Amino acid sequence: MYLPDDACILLSIINTKLRDNYCSLSELCEEEGVEEDEIINRLSTLGYYYDGEQNAFKLH
Repeated sequence: MYLPDDACILLSIINTKLRDNYCSLSELCEEEGVEEDEIINRLSTLGYYYDGEQNAFKLH
C-alpha cells in the first residue's frame, strides 16, 4: 500500500479502510504491508491516536 505524503489524506484512507475492511490496525498493516509505527507516528503529528475499541484514529 502506498502511504500518501499528506497526513490528512492518509487519515482519511486509513480510517476508511479500518471501517470497511479490517477489524484492527495490526490486521490492516499486515495485509497491506505497511508499518504500524509509521502510520501511528504520522497521524500523531495531526493530534490523532488509534482507538482500538472503535477501530479508528481519533483526535486527542
